[in-house]
Amino acid sequence: MNSKVKRRAFLKTSIIAGAGLSAMPGIVLGKSTEKISRKVNIAFIGLGGRGIGHLIRTAKTENVMISAICDIDVARIELAQKRLLEYGYPKATAYSKNEFSFEDMLKRDDIDGVIISTPWLWHTRMAVATMKAGKYAGVEVSAANTIEECWDLVNTSEETGMPCMILENVNYGRQGLAILNMVKQGVFGIPVHATCGYRHSLLGVKFNKDLKFGEGAKGEAVWRTQHSLKRNADVYPTHGVGPIAAMLDINRGNRFQYLTATASKAVGLKDYIEEHPNGGKNHPHAQLPWKQGDIITSVIKTANEETIIVRHDCNLPRPYSLDFSLQGTDGLVEWDGLNRGLIKSSDSSEINPARIFIEGKTPGHGWEELDAWVKKYDHPLWQKYEEEANKSSHNGIDFFVTREFINSVKEKRQPVMDVYDAAAWSAITPLSEASIATGSAPQYFPDFTRGKWIKRKPIDF
Repeated sequence: MNSKVKRRAFLKTSIIAGAGLSAMPGIVLGKSTEKISRKVNIAFIGLGGRGIGHLIRTAKTENVMISAICDIDVARIELAQKRLLEYGYPKATAYSKNEFSFEDMLKRDDIDGVIISTPWLWHTRMAVATMKAGKYAGVEVSAANTIEECWDLVNTSEETGMPCMILENVNYGRQGLAILNMVKQGVFGIPVHATCGYRHSLLGVKFNKDLKFGEGAKGEAVWRTQHSLKRNADVYPTHGVGPIAAMLDINRGNRFQYLTATASKAVGLKDYIEEHPNGGKNHPHAQLPWKQGDIITSVIKTANEETIIVRHDCNLPRPYSLDFSLQGTDGLVEWDGLNRGLIKSSDSSEINPARIFIEGKTPGHGWEELDAWVKKYDHPLWQKYEEEANKSSHNGIDFFVTREFINSVKEKRQPVMDVYDAAAWSAITPLSEASIATGSAPQYFPDFTRGKWIKRKPIDF
């Protein structure tokens, strides 16, 4: 190849990458106003709890076909086929020969979109293969494990013209979307600081009842526990940071600039094993060098100079909370992400994990329950689809995330949570790992949008 040809090829690639998602052929950037009537074929890679849930919600959706499913566990294939029959679908073609059977499935030309619900280390590889096959990719969280994988997602999406949606269900919480409305309407004044995280004991998930994990175990203990053994990082940041990123216009007039991260000591898993009825101090798993600190705290600075604290807290006993708060010049709000108001404690006293204070608008100088504010600023999605959503899992949020992916495929448009979000939110894992390894030194986020964040419009659910 002569130098002129090489230069032309280089320029073509550079132009495509520079233009980014705005240049994707046949893909519109905004939501379509036309009636969604196009019939689409959605396939599934991974049929565990998340995958089966997506399959059932898809099967309940109008103008959808499901003709291909993939999982290496034959029992999960059989369960998926059973669910399809229950909802009036014929059995799908199953791909389950080995870990790379998804590649055979992706060769089909009748598939429009693929929902990926597999262990984390497969997410990027499968999403990239899906986009290269000319199909929409919907990938469960987190979307990537390394900075290189984050760039793989972005570059593949830009080069192929195929969208990639991060399937972050927490972005659709009723309280969270109402608070997003409040932020956009200036209720809190100028945003200054936010907190979020994933604070949820996973001790019973990381180990089976007999303390097994890894090969021979069942469920997420087969793969998830290995990350606690091998990585000292916030390995699951997107449930918390996704909604906060939307409120602070990340990738749309703002961006993550850098983070610092600190890890506590790692004693929770060892203690759990030693105290377990099937464990003890001499149990072999109690001797393992668990690497992940029990609590990982990351502090992010944004280009618009807000700060965000992100916590990962899964190795110690504790109730579930996503630890949300947002504070601005006119007030603040706190909520746990479970879409609940007053709850009763063990001593029958009332605890309010969802509360708000707005200077001059809430009584006195104290907190007010969030419920009335949620009703006032309720998001149109919840107003329209409340009945359907409440039949779905995770307090309705799963209904919305599956619906958005299918609608983006039907409308041939970018999903509201796009590949740049997938990359930026997922990058917290490798950056927190690097910061912890270097004594909490600052780690800078790549600009996955290549400068387009400056002019991109705010996220619109």
